[in-house]
Amino acid sequence: MGDQSQSATPHVVIAGGGIAGLEALIALRDLAGERVEVTLVAPTPDFVYKPLIVEEPFSAQPAEHRELAPIAEEFGARFVQKAATRADPAARTVELADGSDLSYDMLMVCVGARARPAFRDVITFEVSGEPLRIDDVLKEVEGTKQKRIAFVVPPGMSWPLPAYELALMTRRRAESRGARDVRCMVVTPESAPLVMFGPLASDAVAQLLSVRHIEAVTGVRVTETDAGELVMHPGDRRLDAERVVALPALDGPSIPGLPADDSGFIPIDDHARVEGLDDVYAAGDGTTFPIKQGGLGTEQADAAAEHISARVGAPVDPQPFRPVLRGKLLTGDETLSLRSGVAGGGGEGIASDDYLWWPPHKVSGRYLAPWLAGTTPHRDPEPPRRSVDVEVALPKEWHKEPMALDPYGPLDVD
Repeated sequence: MGDQSQSATPHVVIAGGGIAGLEALIALRDLAGERVEVTLVAPTPDFVYKPLIVEEPFSAQPAEHRELAPIAEEFGARFVQKAATRADPAARTVELADGSDLSYDMLMVCVGARARPAFRDVITFEVSGEPLRIDDVLKEVEGTKQKRIAFVVPPGMSWPLPAYELALMTRRRAESRGARDVRCMVVTPESAPLVMFGPLASDAVAQLLSVRHIEAVTGVRVTETDAGELVMHPGDRRLDAERVVALPALDGPSIPGLPADDSGFIPIDDHARVEGLDDVYAAGDGTTFPIKQGGLGTEQADAAAEHISARVGAPVDPQPFRPVLRGKLLTGDETLSLRSGVAGGGGEGIASDDYLWWPPHKVSGRYLAPWLAGTTPHRDPEPPRRSVDVEVALPKEWHKEPMALDPYGPLDVD
């Protein structure tokens, strides 16, 4: 579909029922209204709020699950529980897992990245579907000589923040068990702890780790030998820990029919349009934007929804995706809010005990967070106190060379 009007109501297909997909669904209904028909396609029946899976090993409370069919119905969309396996942009169709085709006028791909174990013989957090049994891990380690658990951020594409959350909450659990001699360490390619959030936030996280007696080994890439030994580079040092918990490595979705880089990620521009395809958009971890985080996925989905809405005649001035990274660090105890470099020129930032967005969900989607909280989007009240939030503006011209942005190094926001 071009930008011209047409008699039939344009049909938008959203592939993916995760954070970016639901943000796109809610945003389209708010911005475009009845100017579009929407179909939500997903391989599973439920939306899972994955950012809170990190709490499951330490709590009997599972991460939030909601059925997708009622959500789609609430926002006037049709739900199809099938995986999107191939796209044909020339025919404007999506092939589904059962071999059937679904026609679209505009397609939004929010299928996410593919998680895989980065190493063979360690615990991989949130890949197999098996929960991390942290009490069993602690029981094993308590009987060893070194009593050390390493939480590893693998090289390549990943989102490092959960490694720090796991280390902090594991340390707190060890103390509650009376095992104060259990040692936790975070091993990461980052030049400093959570350095992508800026120097103020990174220093605050480093201080928190120090107070909790958690070692941070930064600037290190871990590889695995044929014998299954983990080695840290530079230096070719053996990773010396009784138990290792690693975050998964991420690959792109590699959807046949859509452009992709060498790792399978989908290239997009600053309005979240897929490179070379006027009627296809993408948002979330499956895109080439190198920082894989749900809040950034919602911002991409918002940019795409605004652009689509303007194309169908809605009174919307579509704004480009200007990524602002916000993160909530779960520590298992007191929390601290941090902000750095908002919109560039923000100085060294601030550190406080106040919320930095509202409602204070772990992902700060413009539409998804208020919907999950049962409130109205676009409100901007004075937020209450207590949380751990971090915010930093990212370079505006990221889309020209997305992979030039190092997710493990400090961000240049000049």
